[in-house]
Amino acid sequence: MTTIPWRRWTRAVLGRRALLRWVHLVLGGALLMPYFLLTTVILGSVVRSDDLLTSLPWQLLAFAAALPLAALTALFPLVRPLEATAARALCGLPESAELAAGPAASWDARQRTALWYALHLAVGGVVSGVTLAVPPAAVLLMALPVAGTSYGADLGWPGAFDGGRAVLAPAAGALLLAGVAVVALGAGALLARCAPALLGPAPADRLAAAEERAARLASRNRLARELHDSVGHALSAVTLQASAARRVLDADPGFAREALEAIEETTRGAVAELDSVLGLLREESEGAGTGPAAPSPTLADLDGLLARTRAAGVTVDLDGPPPGGLPPVVSREAYRIVQEGLSNALRHAGPVPVRVRMTRCGSELEIRVENPVSGAAARARRTGGGRGLRGIAERAALLRGSCAWDTVDGRWRLTVRLPLGAAR
Repeated sequence: MTTIPWRRWTRAVLGRRALLRWVHLVLGGALLMPYFLLTTVILGSVVRSDDLLTSLPWQLLAFAAALPLAALTALFPLVRPLEATAARALCGLPESAELAAGPAASWDARQRTALWYALHLAVGGVVSGVTLAVPPAAVLLMALPVAGTSYGADLGWPGAFDGGRAVLAPAAGALLLAGVAVVALGAGALLARCAPALLGPAPADRLAAAEERAARLASRNRLARELHDSVGHALSAVTLQASAARRVLDADPGFAREALEAIEETTRGAVAELDSVLGLLREESEGAGTGPAAPSPTLADLDGLLARTRAAGVTVDLDGPPPGGLPPVVSREAYRIVQEGLSNALRHAGPVPVRVRMTRCGSELEIRVENPVSGAAARARRTGGGRGLRGIAERAALLRGSCAWDTVDGRWRLTVRLPLGAAR
């Protein structure tokens, strides 16, 4: 009992798909007509034959000559999205079929579009001709036993069904109609099979899409690193400051007041950093009327970073001022690396002395951040890292540098080398 509705639904879907494919083929025949008439006029001006419009060989020659002309016009880039839209709506393609959405940008895509367009018009022209010519003949055959053989003779019908053979005419008419249906179904299936190969994305389109996805992924990773390093450092410092203020609130109100002031300053700086990071999201849409992104901090802002870290109760020693004359991108990445190194010490080691050293070794900038660790952390050899360390490694890799971290003699040490030439 449950199979009957399923079969009806299947027949309905197949019937609708066949009808849409037939419409698609008829549209191809209609698109062929201007080219066919043009080639007919050209042949008429060259050959000057009286039977040009009535001779089947001349008509077939005009039909064949119209296809290269149609293929040439299909080299126009906008033909591909138009044909792809029609094929997706009318060809009954499977859901997994992938068709190109934009204009044909490469020569390979234009050639494949031209081949599809010529195939669509050629097959559509044949199906349209069969659709126009065969059904009237089939109706004539079906009416032949009733109307008499003289009816067919008056219309110029061949004498194949004269006399007693007239009873076979309805069956022949039904076979002709079935042949039209078979031709239409086969032609529709052929176009549906060729559509993904000819109208699908070209290798250049796939490469461009992959590059666009990679660019979006790199942009998201950059934003994630900026958020982690800037906001994460501020939250780590505020956590230590709030914890210290809570412990001495009753015993030393003055220190608690200073800690609260430091928290206020740190959070204000974090808001500014967040605005700078969110400005990265506006870089790609500056042409839409938005303002430019806020500048990212560089090593010129290192003193403020160290002051906020010291306000959290951490002793930070900087071995000399940062080297000058660094490329801007190196200065920005170096600031973020030092920031994450300090955040790492705050989160994992607590208020312990941290030493930061930056030296310029030839064509490289070496950054070293180290702090003592104790207990299980000192005995464990840390070979991995969290998101912050992975972010530092990604920043170094973007500048073709190197990054390493390890625990040596009870001290956690982070070493990063950034080439200066690659940044330029």
